[in-house]
Amino acid sequence: MTDRQHAGNPLWIAYEYAAMVIGFTSMSLISLAWIPFALVFSALLPRRIGQRWGRYMIMDAFRTTLHLVSLLFPCRFDLSELDQLRHQGPLILAANHPSRLDAVLIVSRLPNVVCVAKAILLDNLLFGAGARLARYIRNSSPLEMILSAREELQGGAQLLIFPEGTRTVNFPVDRCTSATGLIATRTGIPVQTLIIEFSSPYLGKAWPLFKAPRLPLHCRIRLGRRFAPPANVEAFTGELEAYFRAEQASASPSTVAH
Repeated sequence: MTDRQHAGNPLWIAYEYAAMVIGFTSMSLISLAWIPFALVFSALLPRRIGQRWGRYMIMDAFRTTLHLVSLLFPCRFDLSELDQLRHQGPLILAANHPSRLDAVLIVSRLPNVVCVAKAILLDNLLFGAGARLARYIRNSSPLEMILSAREELQGGAQLLIFPEGTRTVNFPVDRCTSATGLIATRTGIPVQTLIIEFSSPYLGKAWPLFKAPRLPLHCRIRLGRRFAPPANVEAFTGELEAYFRAEQASASPSTVAH
């Protein structure tokens, strides 16, 4: 059957919902199982050791979930280019942000990534303990975020940030904030862009959380241009936004959400 023939088929719709339920359930169960360990490790382990374990376990949980979903359903996650970054030391990873899955996909391949996360995630009962152990950075205070990012980068971590600040509303990309340029300027760390392409707008800003994915689902993340730390933050922010727009315009139609 083609995708068009599948549309409206009750069995196929049930299959799509099964993919969503299994994905959410497996990630939730892994997170629940990790909570007591994360709490104990936060209290007993030195910070550096605890955050190393925290980041590794989040990577492993995300990778396990994606692998399970890929085995059971027609979901293809082409993330192999990210493996080139594993041993490249501190980098600011700046990605476009079409879906709630973006951080999951990126973190699933990189063992020492620290994310800039919303405070609501760090305080979340299910995911908060693990995120705090991994020393994810709150985005509530710009100055605190920049200082925390500088500390983590100086310690050898790779920082994941979404320059748009939130999931894309006006595709291909929304206006970028100055946060990426400010962190790069303050730390002297280069900005490695990541180009995320989806075959559908699954879990985008306009996609309800409990709406099933449109299968087959394809996602690709490729390495983009690496920018040197900027001297002019405002000019850099405009250049970064223009770069993302140009890259999305040239992407394969089969892997770009509309």
